[in-house]
Amino acid sequence: MPRWVLPVCALAAATTVGLAVFPAPQLGLWGQPGCLLPIGGCTRVLFIGNSYTAVNDLPTTFADLAWAGGHRVETEALDAGGWTLAEHASDPATGTALSSEPWNVVVLQEQSQIPSVPSMAAAEMYPAVTTLVAEARQHGARPLLYLTFAHQDGWPQVGLDDYASMQAAINTGYMTIAQQLGVAVAPVGVAWEKVAEQPGAPTLWQSDGSHPATAGTYLAACVFYAAIFDRSPVGLGDDDGLQPSEAASLQAVAAETVLDDPPLWDLAG
Repeated sequence: MPRWVLPVCALAAATTVGLAVFPAPQLGLWGQPGCLLPIGGCTRVLFIGNSYTAVNDLPTTFADLAWAGGHRVETEALDAGGWTLAEHASDPATGTALSSEPWNVVVLQEQSQIPSVPSMAAAEMYPAVTTLVAEARQHGARPLLYLTFAHQDGWPQVGLDDYASMQAAINTGYMTIAQQLGVAVAPVGVAWEKVAEQPGAPTLWQSDGSHPATAGTYLAACVFYAAIFDRSPVGLGDDDGLQPSEAASLQAVAAETVLDDPPLWDLAG
């Protein structure tokens, strides 16, 4: 089911126009009420991932930012906990979701550890990404890889003894397949590392050292805003309950990471 965002202005417009003048909405066809109204373009984004997408509801956090920036959006997510892209690629529900809406962007988020080990990435991630990218493009959508953040303490069991080493491995894992397929990247993990290095930075991880805290999800949403709309999130009024100074700092890092060198992430043009 789509995630719904209905700002007051859209509700007022619906009341004024009268929804009876439109055909009856069909499940999976019309999307958000704001996208139903014929008052300009709407960006539809399908997120395919797992709990890194679901925790704190990244799609809705992104949608709130988009509305704050004047963009009408619809988001939907396939984000069962622990799922890999290989599981999504083999699940008939994924094909149904891809064909159910005229998606503009399809975000692909791999399980947190797989991209950091070359043999695992080659055996599991890359074939799945290749399949899902082809399906997204077949349906007219632009695929976008969600380059995720490392575990706070790395993954010592495979020789990634700290956060920095695991993040570097994740970066390589995503960028390798992105360059092979010519796919754009939302560099959330790269922005995350910049914030984590700042003195007094907000807490990005939950206590498990893996999943995002509210600030981490907000940072990810800011990166997606910049990557999808080619616009800076700096100055957007929505702060997702964070302190305004914290939100402003995260917005600035996201803008710098994405917009200082868009070709690096294959976002140019």
